[in-house]
Amino acid sequence: MSKVTRNLLLKADVPALGKIGDLVKVKDGYARNYLIPLGLAIEPTPANLKRVEEEKKIIEAQRAQELAEKRAMANRLNGIEITIVSKANEQGNLFGSIGPKEISESLKAEGYNVEPKYVTMAEHIKQIGTNEVVLTIAPEVTATIKVTVAQMNDGSENA
Repeated sequence: MSKVTRNLLLKADVPALGKIGDLVKVKDGYARNYLIPLGLAIEPTPANLKRVEEEKKIIEAQRAQELAEKRAMANRLNGIEITIVSKANEQGNLFGSIGPKEISESLKAEGYNVEPKYVTMAEHIKQIGTNEVVLTIAPEVTATIKVTVAQMNDGSENA
């Protein structure tokens, strides 16, 4: 039983195989049952090569624009300071912790649209104080912000 392979032209980025516009050699079953039915690849005819090259240029321009927007966002965010008020005991230990979700919400309240997935933390903040937090906006685009956690002044302690 021989393993039949065929050449295909990728119409989209396929992990562990290639990027849009690449000519790849794959097993026939993988092509017939997965790549072609899902619209990820087509036969490499001259017309298809030209069409995919045009699509590739458009996608690369969109990616470059998105990267420029992310770099601009990182430049705006770099070095800003935010304060989060939380309940804590006398030793400064928080009741709970401050994580990506809370930092994202605080940044959104300041007018920065930062998703929790951008917030890179080794562990959640569990004590009052100032911490540096890295925001990874894209794989090669980062910003560092200062997060100050302050103790909530709660006047209902006598209740």
